[in-house]
Amino acid sequence: MQSTTSTSSGSCSRPLEGSALNSGGSAENVAREGGGSGEDSVGIGDENPSGSSAATNGHDSKHNGFVVNNNGSSSRIVDGENNRENTSYSGVQLDKSNQEIIRLIGQYLHDVGLDKSVKTLMVESGCYLEHPSATKFREHVLMGDWSKADSDLKDLEPLIDNGKLATITEMKFILLEQKYLEHLDDGNPLDALHVLRSELTPLQHNISRVHQLSSYMMCSTNQDLYQRAKWEGKGILSRALVMERLQTFMPPSVMMSPRRLRTLLQQSVELQSQLCPCHDMAWETNLATVSLLTDHCCTTDGFPMQTIQVLTDHCDEVWFCKFSPDGLKLATGSKDSTVIIWDVDPYKLTLKHRRVLDGQAQLSVSFVSWSPDSKLILVGGTEDSHELYIWNVDDGKLVVKFSQSLEDSLACGAFSRDGARFVCGGQKGQLYLCDLNGTIVDSWEGVRVNSIAFRADNKTILAADNHYRIRGYNFDSPRSDFDILREPHPIMTFSINSADRLALLNVSNQGLHLWDIEDKCLVRRFQGIRQSNFAIHSCFGGVNESFVASGSEDKVVYIWHIKREEPLAKLAGHTKTVNCVSWNPVYPSLLASASDDATVRIWGPKPNGSSATTESDDCSSSSSSSSWNMT
Repeated sequence: MQSTTSTSSGSCSRPLEGSALNSGGSAENVAREGGGSGEDSVGIGDENPSGSSAATNGHDSKHNGFVVNNNGSSSRIVDGENNRENTSYSGVQLDKSNQEIIRLIGQYLHDVGLDKSVKTLMVESGCYLEHPSATKFREHVLMGDWSKADSDLKDLEPLIDNGKLATITEMKFILLEQKYLEHLDDGNPLDALHVLRSELTPLQHNISRVHQLSSYMMCSTNQDLYQRAKWEGKGILSRALVMERLQTFMPPSVMMSPRRLRTLLQQSVELQSQLCPCHDMAWETNLATVSLLTDHCCTTDGFPMQTIQVLTDHCDEVWFCKFSPDGLKLATGSKDSTVIIWDVDPYKLTLKHRRVLDGQAQLSVSFVSWSPDSKLILVGGTEDSHELYIWNVDDGKLVVKFSQSLEDSLACGAFSRDGARFVCGGQKGQLYLCDLNGTIVDSWEGVRVNSIAFRADNKTILAADNHYRIRGYNFDSPRSDFDILREPHPIMTFSINSADRLALLNVSNQGLHLWDIEDKCLVRRFQGIRQSNFAIHSCFGGVNESFVASGSEDKVVYIWHIKREEPLAKLAGHTKTVNCVSWNPVYPSLLASASDDATVRIWGPKPNGSSATTESDDCSSSSSSSSWNMT
């Protein structure tokens, strides 16, 4: 007779003939096998049928994490299938980590049905997958032998949470719940009532659930019972699910949780995706979509890594740039009072001058806003401007010239998401809601704003004011206004992502902040950029808007992954402050930046075989090289 004990998660011993293997398999695997571990299992044997014992020089030894008493002089293993001795065991001494790895592999092999491989692994390693009492407990649960399962649970009590009464009671409750439901399924209401009154109720546990269980006595059919109880019915599948619930209470030294290796691998994949510097958040990374043979890392192919074109048609500081919603046009606005429309070639990744919109004489262009259909563009100036212009981009004609009062300040504006209206305002206390003819639909007095946006509902307008807040304004009856968020410093500009959930704020002397405007909480402070009291416009972008970008007063374009504070890249090339960046919403390989150096740089993917620090041949300027610096 071989006496065995287990006190740690490293559970190993030389398995002998007649022993049983159980791996803590999933409910699906148990259902596939039809229950029970049967004779193809390997675990800890209570007896050695051959009469021999594993020996280590006649002394007590700790072999692979399991204590055995040996009085022989040689070590031998009995091959249960061929009924002969197997002397190939190498006697490798496994530390705790290796023991656990072997148990994990053994469980996984069992889950996929490779039971012979499991037996070989357990014999050669001297490990076992679970405690023998747990093996019996599993078998009796899957067989529906509830009296024996209850007896097994008593044997396991010292190993489970130090025999804590509350834990044991919960496990008993789970067993009796299944027993009760199976009696109902068999059409034995009296037996079910006996379990309810004499076994479940005396536990004085989860009284509300007991009351719910009692109501199932009124079910007229089995299907009614399955539906109301959300239960699979009597059988191996529902019992396997019960076993999975029971396993959660057992320490891993007794029984591993189901699919433990798969769980660890999935956690590893998730961690690697979190650490991936260019991770596409819309890509669901799991064991089915990635390879386990290499570390996960999204490619940077197609990422805007260097300057591919420099636009030099403006003759003064360029304050704004914005790609159209269809991704086929770029608008750039300058202190020189012009707006230039550029056509985007999505195949060559180049831009071509289309036309100049220069009807806004003496208006230094500080912002532009595209209509959702990419046909109209709203153009405005600085704080001392009282006019706005709406242009038709296709024919270059002025559609609307809006001006309500010479005393107005119209320094920001935006189209609604449906393109039916626009809103505008400024620092002198006006907020106008207008139709596309320039007719004022409604107004809000006393609102001093410097940045504005429509929400997706086409009703709520978000505006950053001079009280360091972003507030919501709803012109519908009854009118309402409310706080969204507040910063301790002035909010210079902000933008909203396409999902209408996140706001990206450029904050004076603080840099770039990311807010959740639904939960009204600060999510992240991005590090790196230099921002004082000048307006710098940032943006969401990249594949699935997984990134954010911003200009900076240190002449650099910064890019971050939306989940990390440290910059992913710093794009150098401009010679003065970068005022605005825009990521192409359709062709994420293109990023535009506008600067006080009177240029607009187009950033694109690095050509194959080229250096990350050299500009492409078609750049109009070679005053400095662009670079993609991983940090």
